[in-house]
Amino acid sequence: MKFSLKPEVSIILPTFNRARHLETAVESVIGQTFTDWELIIVDDGSTDDTFRRVDPFLGRTGKIRYMKHRNCKQALSRNAGMQASFGRHITFLDSDDHYLENHLESRMEIITELPDIMLLAGGFLCDETTMVKDRHNPEKLVHIRDCILGGTLFGKRELFFEIEGFRDMDYAEDADLWERASALFPATIIEEPKTYVYQRTADSITLNY
Repeated sequence: MKFSLKPEVSIILPTFNRARHLETAVESVIGQTFTDWELIIVDDGSTDDTFRRVDPFLGRTGKIRYMKHRNCKQALSRNAGMQASFGRHITFLDSDDHYLENHLESRMEIITELPDIMLLAGGFLCDETTMVKDRHNPEKLVHIRDCILGGTLFGKRELFFEIEGFRDMDYAEDADLWERASALFPATIIEEPKTYVYQRTADSITLNY
């Protein structure tokens, strides 16, 4: 199989020592109703059996690529994936999360119907009791629905490159990108459809920051 030179959507999946979650995440991409995509798995220096879990997928479809670098954290791993991408649109998937089957199709429909919009965020399922630390005051908790969830960002390629991607931050780099991007480009937060499934695991940044 050959890569499309310009797939419609590039999905960037950064991962660090989460081999046990990867199959669900990757299968959710392969099962999408919208099929013009590429998936770039960015291994952020994992020491577990991440590659062994990923390798069967590489032979299964020509639309998945794997790259590995030394540990740089999630923000810079996303940037590395974007630099390697070819898609007209860019989106993300965290390694402990997954998509419902119509996730990409629904986002493409929205961004096609709203041609002036350059960036979307939102539309996710989660445990409704989930609270996370406030980016400005870690002693304060806020509901996750009041936050920008990085995996739900879906936008046009030129936007991400114009703002030079994510800043090297330990926490809330997704909210920081949203603020910078929405100050320069038309952007909107959606509530529906909820097709991104957020799952907070024991090693999630939102739990351990």
